[in-house]
Amino acid sequence: MTTTLVVAEVHAWFLRRYDRTRALRFLAMIEDMTPLRIVEVGAAELAGATRLLRRFSDQDLTLTDAVGLHERQEERGVRTCWSTDRHLGLTGMSLVIDQH
Repeated sequence: MTTTLVVAEVHAWFLRRYDRTRALRFLAMIEDMTPLRIVEVGAAELAGATRLLRRFSDQDLTLTDAVGLHERQEERGVRTCWSTDRHLGLTGMSLVIDQH
């Protein structure tokens, strides 16, 4: 599971770091990934993320991070997150990078 904000951030990273071709290849890879579920970010997700930004106001969380944290809290059965961003472990989510 990921969010539309993460997809947008990574697309922009490929565009800045490399070029349009690689950015489009990234989107093609996302389209081909199954069973990846992409959560759309709307008002409810933004409200949940804002609550987390206030709760963790001592951390440099981005809105994308906070939406991800909110969605992982709401998602039943998700106990581990693959991320190199340590912020995603703030709510107690186990990170894959901590397991290796």
